[in-house]
Amino acid sequence: MAVQRHVFLHTQVELKNIASDILRYAKTLGATNAATEISEGDGLSVLVRRGEVETIEQNRDKMIGVSLLIGKKLGNASTSDFSPAALRDTVAAAYNIARFTAEDNCSGLAEAELLEMHPMDLDLFHPWDLCTEDAVEIARRAEQAAFDTDPRICNTEGANVSVQHSQFVMATSHSFIAGYPYSRHGISCAPIAGSGQQMQRDDWYMMRRCAAELDMPEAIGRYAAKRALARLGSRRLNTRRCPVLFEAPLAVSILDAFVQATSGGALYRKMSFLTDSYGKSIFAPHVQIHEDPYIPRGLGSVPFDREGVRTARREVVRDGVVQGYFLSTYSARKLGLKTTGNAGGPHNLLLTSTITGEDDDFQAMLQKLGTGLLLTELMGQGVNFVTGDYSRGASGFWVENGQIQYPVEEITVSSTLQQMFSQIVAIGNDRIVRGTKETGSVLIEHMTIAGQ
Repeated sequence: MAVQRHVFLHTQVELKNIASDILRYAKTLGATNAATEISEGDGLSVLVRRGEVETIEQNRDKMIGVSLLIGKKLGNASTSDFSPAALRDTVAAAYNIARFTAEDNCSGLAEAELLEMHPMDLDLFHPWDLCTEDAVEIARRAEQAAFDTDPRICNTEGANVSVQHSQFVMATSHSFIAGYPYSRHGISCAPIAGSGQQMQRDDWYMMRRCAAELDMPEAIGRYAAKRALARLGSRRLNTRRCPVLFEAPLAVSILDAFVQATSGGALYRKMSFLTDSYGKSIFAPHVQIHEDPYIPRGLGSVPFDREGVRTARREVVRDGVVQGYFLSTYSARKLGLKTTGNAGGPHNLLLTSTITGEDDDFQAMLQKLGTGLLLTELMGQGVNFVTGDYSRGASGFWVENGQIQYPVEEITVSSTLQQMFSQIVAIGNDRIVRGTKETGSVLIEHMTIAGQ
């Protein structure tokens, strides 16, 4: 079968030349400063359901964004047309927007001394030369493995294979210009178990920079099927208060909540329950959160952020105490602080505990839970980041004496994020990576379970 070779439309040198042209034109118009980001990419996504191709999506995108400053007045414009005339029109549009924009003393480029002029290679680009026919076959293998796991797998929401290759170049009038290509590939499967009124679904997926690091499609399909089968016979619980163990993929949401509450925009608007939390004990004393932008092939790895600011390894939480926020240049200025190199979000956050041992796998975490709720799915958006109130629909498994007894559904778990953070009893070493975050399962001392 023919192999589809991946080629970008432009080289990095060509993108840098376009960026330089944009900055030069911005200067001739009278801009005080300017920045641009140029990106392009292509991808393939196929969805197979019951062995038949349901969707095939191919994308080829390109974009130029221009930010232009006249003093403290900022204008932005973008285009997908790379022709010289379109570039000049886009810069002119940004200039005209800036002319009529109110001044903002916090606007402006990141300081030159903070920019990463010599970015390291983090091994982020691994093309997957996959033609549509082969992608379909991989998806079929994942789905068929789910069906073959057990006769009770009666249907699926499909199996998906995705391939994405992208590249970009950033440049600012502070003599910064850099960019690189990167890739992201994945396989997923979502089986349905049971029949009639007794049907349950679950899913599993894996995403990596390099396709060779993905699990076999059969393994993904089988594991997804086992998860769906385990949910058959779900019951409701009576309302109670008990310990709750967040399964590792779900525990990532705890990191998500912390990031959102300590991001610059929420902090300077005072729309976060963690406003002024720097230097304060928020988590249990054994909890650590580490950020490492330099993990080779990491999904959250970057040598510089969306403003060209140098990233850095750092302890965001040490011994339960907040050591830093997630700030861009603008939000840092609004707060009277210094950017943390997080324009665009966090970079490879790892949630760990100083009391986690080598033997603290998932089974050990169930033993620590003892009798309580193993949480495997959350639904809804019931989190108030201003107050910290937390209430979400959920499903999972009831556990007694460290042993799973039966699946549960149609319940609500509630608490406050303040209590959840401070009542983390243990963090497992059953770690999983989901996007830019990594954690093991997380045991919360107690939450309220609302049921029947």
